[in-house]
Amino acid sequence: MTIEATHDHALSPAATATAVIHPAWVRVTHWINVVAMTLMIASGWEIYNASPLFPFAFPRAITLGGWLAGALLWHFAAMWLLAVNGLVYLALGLATGRFRRKLVPIRPGDVLADAKAALTGRLAHDDLSVYNAVQKLLYLGVILAGIVIVLSGLSIWKPVQLQELAAVFGGYDAARYVHFLAMSAIVGFLIVHVVMALLVPRSLRAMVTGRQ
Repeated sequence: MTIEATHDHALSPAATATAVIHPAWVRVTHWINVVAMTLMIASGWEIYNASPLFPFAFPRAITLGGWLAGALLWHFAAMWLLAVNGLVYLALGLATGRFRRKLVPIRPGDVLADAKAALTGRLAHDDLSVYNAVQKLLYLGVILAGIVIVLSGLSIWKPVQLQELAAVFGGYDAARYVHFLAMSAIVGFLIVHVVMALLVPRSLRAMVTGRQ
């Protein structure tokens, strides 16, 4: 039997090194999500280029689909992968208590202190099983952004059939802006996430092996 090092009490250094900090379901859903989000973002940029909201377009080299119809096919396929994978992740995160142990509480004072420590290079990463306050805030924020991007995307896709949902976002046009902003938030998170993985390579290894 394996254990997940997310208990309230502190583990010894030896126990921390051998304990499973990312169980298999976390690792599998994480990497599926990497694929789904990459496909959705790249194809979404091609869709955006067909009807821009702002006076700029994304370079074709970083878009997917080649043209609007092709991008839509990729986007819808990735949407279902993202939605199903996200539901599995949310269900298991709630059922196992992982979200409660890992993401709460989030105290403003702790966030400010950890952000200051990170900016000055003094934030410790000795125990990857424990999230600091900034990580908690970012992970919870990206989960919420993921929910918003799926719901706003559905309201854009089926604005008549799902008119009540579209109305929550202020109608079709407003939903497009919400969708874009949610995408931007997720891209911002991914940039920070990748940079941190490069700065702390053990975190990437942990997401592959489950251990530090």
